[in-house]
Amino acid sequence: VFVKRARLWLIADGFVTPLNAENLTAFSEGPPAHWTFLAGAGNGRAVEIEVTAEMLPLQNTTVLRFHRPERATAAGIDAPPEVRVSLTVRVDIEDRNFHWETRRNEAAEHYFTSNTRTLGKSEIGNPKSVGATGFEFTPAPDRQLRVFSNQGRYHEGVEWSVNIPHPVEASRAQTDAGDAFSPGWFEVPLDRGESTALVLTAESDFASASQFAPPLELETISVRADPFHEALLRAVKAFVVKRGEGKTVIAGYPWFLDWGRDSLICARGMIAAGMLNDVRDLLVTFARFEENGTLPNTIHGENATNRDTSDAPLWFGVACEEAAGHLSSFYTTRADYQGRTMRDVLRSIAVNYKRGTPNGIRMDAESGLIWSPSHFTWMDTNYPACTPREGYPIEIQALWVRLLRQLQTISASTDGGERWDQLAARAEASLNELFWMEERGWFADVLIARAGVSAKMAERGDALRSNCVFPISLGLFTGERARRTVDAVMRHLAVPGALRSLAPLTVTPPMPIHGNHGGLLNDPPHPYWPRYEADEDTRRKPAYHNGTAWAWTFPSWCEAIVRAWNAEPAAVAAARAYLLSMRDLMQTGCAGHIAEVFDGDAPHTPRGCDAQAWSVTEALRVWRWLP
Repeated sequence: VFVKRARLWLIADGFVTPLNAENLTAFSEGPPAHWTFLAGAGNGRAVEIEVTAEMLPLQNTTVLRFHRPERATAAGIDAPPEVRVSLTVRVDIEDRNFHWETRRNEAAEHYFTSNTRTLGKSEIGNPKSVGATGFEFTPAPDRQLRVFSNQGRYHEGVEWSVNIPHPVEASRAQTDAGDAFSPGWFEVPLDRGESTALVLTAESDFASASQFAPPLELETISVRADPFHEALLRAVKAFVVKRGEGKTVIAGYPWFLDWGRDSLICARGMIAAGMLNDVRDLLVTFARFEENGTLPNTIHGENATNRDTSDAPLWFGVACEEAAGHLSSFYTTRADYQGRTMRDVLRSIAVNYKRGTPNGIRMDAESGLIWSPSHFTWMDTNYPACTPREGYPIEIQALWVRLLRQLQTISASTDGGERWDQLAARAEASLNELFWMEERGWFADVLIARAGVSAKMAERGDALRSNCVFPISLGLFTGERARRTVDAVMRHLAVPGALRSLAPLTVTPPMPIHGNHGGLLNDPPHPYWPRYEADEDTRRKPAYHNGTAWAWTFPSWCEAIVRAWNAEPAAVAAARAYLLSMRDLMQTGCAGHIAEVFDGDAPHTPRGCDAQAWSVTEALRVWRWLP
């Protein structure tokens, strides 16, 4: 974290007005984000100021633009032309990991002042500056921040802000305040119709200030366009970033990096967004790291040793299947230096799941279902293990059947001679027989079993979780069972724009959660935990997948509605109406995005990452798919 915030004051004829929520008259999330403020100039006079914020593509650079419109103000008496108007801007900076906090002390004061210097106008090519034009903070040779304006003057003047409140961190039982350093302030005159830019960049090779003189245009939407679709499309693009020579997907802001499972699920929405080249690069990158049926949870350079996932290889299969529908010769694309193709990689995943992978994933020969180790699915909280799901998780089986069906169309028989479609039929029949609970009216979430225990000998848990929608949304089941499951989800899991991860019902067998020191943390027969707040190990982890509502599963439920009722018009209309509830989520929290999770109980407060990639990619995918 380099820049914490920018503070703005409008000075009009000697009257000073801080620009904040009290005088904000309009906002749009963009990009670029756009604010309109109305400030007083005395005697009922008013001045309107527009502020935009633009994050430049594929750069660690943000441009703040300040504009005083030619038009008359919307309220008050318009300040006459002779009224002198200027902006004062202070940029508060830090230098920290997002898990840390800055604290003002003698060491911090020396650190920031000794590593900060003033920039002259000749250093950035600024002919409109009347003196100093900004500052440079260089805490290390490979890390720097430059802040400069294309007109006006920069004044040195150190100021510390202490105990800046962090209410979200307070709700998570984390440090609830921090400090920030400002080396000086910008004085920016603004005549009518005039604009100026303030550039904040962490790039080592930055352009001159004159590059930012032309005004940045607001992205426009045609009258006939679909506003929800356009908003989702803009949101999706914010998560695709450059890493080295390729592209990757940031799972969520502000905390997550690129995760295998998340990236592969996001690829489906990226296809819907038309980002086909990015998807091809992403899938080929992951294919290169496939080993004995496994894929990495994370990739850091050439380090891909974290492979504790049973669903990432299977989501890779779904993404490949859908990409192949848009990319010619996709299956014959070279995947690695050994000359393997994408088809070879998909076959390797299936063959090794059938034989058994080095990390413990294996197929139960009798049922054709896949056994998964503890915490290998997307419900992967550990230390303490709050949703171990050791055994046969339902979404793993649905994804497995999808992979087998795909292979039947592109590959020869399995290594054992059995055709892929025969194995798919056996696994699908086992899923339908062993997971269905007639007395409950939904598919079980997991067949609980230790390693070596067959699916038929496993204990069927009756907890209702959002994973039960995947056999329906992925196209395995329609008809009465699918409809009853969809209805159960509506009654017990659905909240506006998200699905609870666990229904507020009694469960059998009980689901105890023991803390890292052995103590019981929950009520095992009633494990529903609706609020994701307070400390991590004893409160947030137990809640994460045991009642907290997730946005990314909600679109799959909408898809399941349509599939369960065979795309009847009433079902399509219902799915569309439900999915539109996600539009309201884009106006709360991080505007223009959808949060990672929400409290399971009203008022369903947004929690977790403020902007989550798969929340918007899945919404876009299903919105585009709906008939």
